[in-house]
Amino acid sequence: MQLFSFFAVYFVVWWMTLFAVLPFGLKTQAEANEVVPGTVESAPARFRGGRVMLLNTIVSAIVYGAWYILSVRFGYGIDAIPQFYPSYD
Repeated sequence: MQLFSFFAVYFVVWWMTLFAVLPFGLKTQAEANEVVPGTVESAPARFRGGRVMLLNTIVSAIVYGAWYILSVRFGYGIDAIPQFYPSYD
């Protein structure tokens, strides 16, 4: 696989894991009892963008590493998924 392909797959994995990592450690304005007028109570009391990006980079690197090992090293792909499920025939 070319180097650009590795970066492209990592970029997609990074964006997919971002939405899973965003709620980690989130404290809403309602929980902090500091609701700013004009905002919803579920808005973050203090958004930590740098922390979220760092945590997301770590999580996405783990997911990407698992994908790389399974697909490139062991050869598992989409067509190998039926091997893991029992047949009910």
